[in-house]
Amino acid sequence: MTPSMIAEDGGVRRRQVDLGNPEVAAYQVDGIWHVDAVTPLAPVPVRFTDRLVEGARRHPERTLVARRGADGEWIRLSYADMLGRARRIGQALLARGLCAERPLVILSGNDLEHFQLAFGAMYAGIPYSPLSPAYSLVATDPAKLADLIAHLTPGALFAADGAAYGRAIEAVMPADAELILTTGAVPGRAATRFAELLETAPATVDARNAEIGPDTIAKFLFTSGSTKKPKAVITTHGMLCSNQQMLLQTFPFFGTTPPVLLDWLPWNHTFGGSHNVGIVLYNGGTLYIDDGRPTARDFGVTLRNLREIAPTVYFNIPAGWEMLTEALKTDEQLATQFFSRVQLFFCAGAGLSQRAWEHLDEVALARCGESIRIMTGLGMTETSPSSTFGTGPIVKAGYVGVPAPGCKVKLVPVGDKLEARFHGPHVTPGYWRAPHLTAEAFDEDGYYRTGDALRFHDAQQPELGFMFDGRIAEDFKLSSGTFVSVGPLRARVVSMGAPYVVDVVVTGINRPAIGLMVFPRVEHCRALCGMGPDKPVAEVLASSPVRRFFKQLVDDLNRDASGSSRRVERLLLLAEPPSIDHREQTDKGSINQAAVLVRRARLVDAMYDGTEPQTIVAG
Repeated sequence: MTPSMIAEDGGVRRRQVDLGNPEVAAYQVDGIWHVDAVTPLAPVPVRFTDRLVEGARRHPERTLVARRGADGEWIRLSYADMLGRARRIGQALLARGLCAERPLVILSGNDLEHFQLAFGAMYAGIPYSPLSPAYSLVATDPAKLADLIAHLTPGALFAADGAAYGRAIEAVMPADAELILTTGAVPGRAATRFAELLETAPATVDARNAEIGPDTIAKFLFTSGSTKKPKAVITTHGMLCSNQQMLLQTFPFFGTTPPVLLDWLPWNHTFGGSHNVGIVLYNGGTLYIDDGRPTARDFGVTLRNLREIAPTVYFNIPAGWEMLTEALKTDEQLATQFFSRVQLFFCAGAGLSQRAWEHLDEVALARCGESIRIMTGLGMTETSPSSTFGTGPIVKAGYVGVPAPGCKVKLVPVGDKLEARFHGPHVTPGYWRAPHLTAEAFDEDGYYRTGDALRFHDAQQPELGFMFDGRIAEDFKLSSGTFVSVGPLRARVVSMGAPYVVDVVVTGINRPAIGLMVFPRVEHCRALCGMGPDKPVAEVLASSPVRRFFKQLVDDLNRDASGSSRRVERLLLLAEPPSIDHREQTDKGSINQAAVLVRRARLVDAMYDGTEPQTIVAG
């Protein structure tokens, strides 16, 4: 497919992509809605690594994964080379007696060694668990990391650099586990070099690979902990294969145009490590590891890479999309390369606000004369991750579409909302070493309880699919008994407060009115008030221009508020960012609302009793 294949739609030129249009059936039983994919799931490989074996046979010299080296040039590993490395590493891990009870744990982030270890472990039928680097490098209290390690009882632990990860390793590493490092050292700890694993000659690993079945555990992925403590999600080979086939049938062009991805999304999360890596492997594509991040300091690395690598599909989180949109407006070389063959946009981690969505579309139309479809959907770690996608005519923020082939959805009333529950071969069998949590997570029919609320886009046409309606666990009641739906309100605040709002916590549990505790985007607030980096954050937030903007935001939010369930009475800007150590922020950057409310309870009290002078009160 070439960029010239364009569809005309209401005067807007849209880049045409080959999207599946799964047939769904919607019906009610005893007041519970069922919306099931009627389109069957095609046969899938037995093992996730079968696609690596197939790729090494069909296109052995094609680059599977690449990352820039110290000299700035791309270091590339082909499909054939990766298979050979996976076999050698797998044999080395088998020789160490690693298994589900003593898995491989990876502490460090996305790099070529991490990639090789992951596929070596999976080829040998050994589960691995990638943990967020933030637990080792950002958190000052090792307790959270220690909890995860104790839960897994690893037989081996890998980190890219002993010096960088040494403090965490010393604090949490079991005495009977083997330490594997690429570089550096940890004082007092013997370490195996990653390169030594590659010297192992394959012997029994191919026979072990042949024994792997759909129920064999591929990895343990921890949930983000945005509402509760992180849980170790069992992720099997069958789950990964099924979900990738769901994706392929939803996006058939993956199978005709090998995907090229430039991606930074972390592999310790399901979107980066299962969804994106899987799209590349399953469809014979190429992954370029992006060492940039959507931050003021690191986004330049991403832009440099995008000036060279033209992706066919591009993924980012909302902050990354906003930063890229601004860069595309002014950088002609970037825009020319970026739009040369991209066919689809995905937003990961959270929904893109409608304002940011429209801004991106405007830039695409201005730069290449075409609108690029922004894909929406719903997924989670427990569903490996994708369950629904919006492939039909409805394209807007908040729409999450219909079930992918092989997925069944049940909508069960919970309070005033409908909880989404999923069933299919892509759903986890449960949480590792937590039978009580597993039992709580599934209903009597074996459907996974997501805790996410959905509503129909059109109640008269349920087959059109769903709108996201927030997290049920976050909703609460005011002292009057009025129910507050946090998710939609939070989305409105983030959207209407762009670009000055990073995230927001909604207050008001057992109180007379709704309040907002806002984590501001400080660099934008500095620009708004004209203060440089030498000025304290509290002074920036107390400036007249910033307070005037947020006072207007409160007024705008209340303009269409029909009652106390939506009316915001007070707002407070938080100078202190969310803390990973105190579980206020997950390692992927999302906010744990409950943790923020507990840790900052006195500040919430001060908002309501009038003793916090910086509180902005509605007029």
